[in-house]
Amino acid sequence: MQKSSFFTWPLKSIFWPPTLIAKQLTSVLYFKNLVGWNKFPNWLLRHSFKSLPIAAGSIGMGCIGFPAHPAWEVTAACNLRCIHCHVASSKPAKDELTTDEAKRFIDDLAGVDEFRMLVYTGGEPLVRPDLLELLHHSRKAGLTNVIATNGTLITEEVAFKLKEAGVAGAAVSLDSSQSAIHNYIRRNDNAFDLAMRGIQALKKAGILLQINVTAMEYNFSSLDELIELADGEGAGIMLMYQLVPVGRGSAIEEATLNLNENERLLKSLARKQKDVSTIIEPVAGPQYWPYLMEQRGKSDGAWLRLAKQVFHGCAAGRGFVYIKANGDVWPCPFVEINAGNVRETSFQKIWRESEVFVNLRKRDNTLKGKCGECKYRTICGGCRGRALAYHGDYLAEDPSCFLHTNHL
Repeated sequence: MQKSSFFTWPLKSIFWPPTLIAKQLTSVLYFKNLVGWNKFPNWLLRHSFKSLPIAAGSIGMGCIGFPAHPAWEVTAACNLRCIHCHVASSKPAKDELTTDEAKRFIDDLAGVDEFRMLVYTGGEPLVRPDLLELLHHSRKAGLTNVIATNGTLITEEVAFKLKEAGVAGAAVSLDSSQSAIHNYIRRNDNAFDLAMRGIQALKKAGILLQINVTAMEYNFSSLDELIELADGEGAGIMLMYQLVPVGRGSAIEEATLNLNENERLLKSLARKQKDVSTIIEPVAGPQYWPYLMEQRGKSDGAWLRLAKQVFHGCAAGRGFVYIKANGDVWPCPFVEINAGNVRETSFQKIWRESEVFVNLRKRDNTLKGKCGECKYRTICGGCRGRALAYHGDYLAEDPSCFLHTNHL
C-alpha cells in the first residue's frame, strides 16, 4: 500500500507538480490548434485557473476530459427518474456504504498518488443525508471535491454550503435548452426551471460550472442551442455524453446514436467549439481526437507521437474509475464489470491489480477487432461501454466508430 499520511495528503491540494500543469497546458494547446478555437483566449482568462483543480490529476484529454480521477456514486437514490440514467433505481440501495465505511474508503482513495480530485455523483448525491460530512472529510484528505447533480435541489444556501465543504466544481445535467424536452427526459415538469435556479446559485457561490448533456434522438436536433446556453451561462466545461444503453437507458436503446449520427455529432462539436468559450469534450465518443487529427493532416509522425502523450481516448479503467454506492469498483458507469468491493479489498489493491483494469491499461495488446488493429488505439481505443453493451465483451471493437469508413 502506498504511503498516505496526514502530512502527504494535504499537499495535493496546495502543490501542483510542474509536469502536471505542463501536461494540462499541452493538451489544451494541441486541442486549440486542431479545432481552430477562436475563443481560446476567453476560456484562458475566464476559466483556466478555476479549471485546473477540476482537472486535477490530468494526464491528458480523454473521452471524459481528465482521465486520472475517481467518480463515486454515493447513493442510488434520486429525486428524479430520468429515462436514460445508468442507475436503474431511484431508491437508496440497501447495502450502501455507511458514513464510517465511506470515510475509510476516502482515506484509502486519497493514498493513490495520481488522484487529486473526487467526483461525488449518484443517483442524486444531494439526497444523501451525510453528504456535507463526507465532502469535508475528503477535503481534509487533500482531494478537490466535484459534485455531479441534476441541480434541482440547489438553492443559494445549499450552494454556499457546498463551497464551504470544498466543492470547487459542479457538473449540472441539462438535456436541452428547451424546457419541454429537458422535462420529458427528466420526467418532471419543473426540472428545467429548478436546474437553472441551481446554476445561478452555484455561480453566485463561485463554484465552477460544468454542464453535462447526454446526446440521444430526443435532443439531437437541439444540441447546438444547448451549447450556446452553456456558453452564455459561463460554463467552463461541457461534457457531451452519448447515450449508452445501460440501466434505464436499456429501455430506450432505439434512441442511441448510430454510426452516422456519432460522426455528425463529433463534426458538429468541432464546428461549434471554434466560437464558444466553453471547452466541449465528448464522452463515449473517443473518435473525436483522431477525427480532428485527420481533418488537420496531423495524424502521423511527430503529431501522432505528441497526440499519444496528450489524448488518451476512452479512459475507462486506465485513469477513470467508478465506485458504486455499495463499494463495488467498476472501470466506468457504462462498463458494468465488478473488479472488487472496497469492503472486502482495499481500493488501492483493486485499482492496481484487478484483471479488468490491467487489460484496459494494456490496450495496445488486448483490444479486439478493428479497435485492436487501429493506429489510434492508444489515443481513442473505442468506447468500452458501447463495446460491452453491443458485443458482451468490453475489449471488443466499438460498433459506432466511423474512422474506418469513407465518411472522413
